[in-house]
Amino acid sequence: MRIASLTALIAACAVIAHAATPAKTPAKPFDARDPAALVSLLTTMAAKAEITRSAAGSVFLDIKTPGGDFGAQFVDCDAKGVSCRAVVFSTAFATRDASFAQMNSFNKGQVACRGYIADDGRPNVAYATLVNLRVTTDEMKQHIGLWQGCLGTFSRAMRHTP
Repeated sequence: MRIASLTALIAACAVIAHAATPAKTPAKPFDARDPAALVSLLTTMAAKAEITRSAAGSVFLDIKTPGGDFGAQFVDCDAKGVSCRAVVFSTAFATRDASFAQMNSFNKGQVACRGYIADDGRPNVAYATLVNLRVTTDEMKQHIGLWQGCLGTFSRAMRHTP
C-alpha cells in the first residue's frame, strides 16, 4: 500500500507541476503575404520598417536600412491588408539628370529589376516578387538581397555616362 500511495503522490505532483508550467505559445509561422511579417523580418536584419498606409488592396511600407532607405508596396491584398499576392520594392534617386540611354542600358542588362524615369524626372528602380504561404524567411531574405543588388547596380548605372 505504501508504494501505491507513493506512486499516486508522485503522479499527482507531476500533474500539478505540469499544470503550473506556462504553456509555450508556438511561434507564428512566417507568412510572406502579410506586410507585418516583412516588418518583423527586416527588424532581424538591422533594418527598421513601418506600415505607413493602406489603400485599395495595397499596403505601403517605409524601410530604413544602414545602406539606405526605400519603400515596399504589397499589392492585391484582402480587405484586412493581408493575404497579399505580391510585394514591390522601389526607390527614387534624388538626381534628375538620368538619360533615357542610361535607363535603356540598365534595363537591357537586367532580369530582376526595372528602372524608369518618373514624371518628376527622377530615376526610379523597382523589384517585384510574388508571395505565397510557401515563401520561407530564407527565401524572402534572398529577395531582399536581390533588391539590394538592384540598388547597387542601378546606382552605378546612373553615375555612368553611356
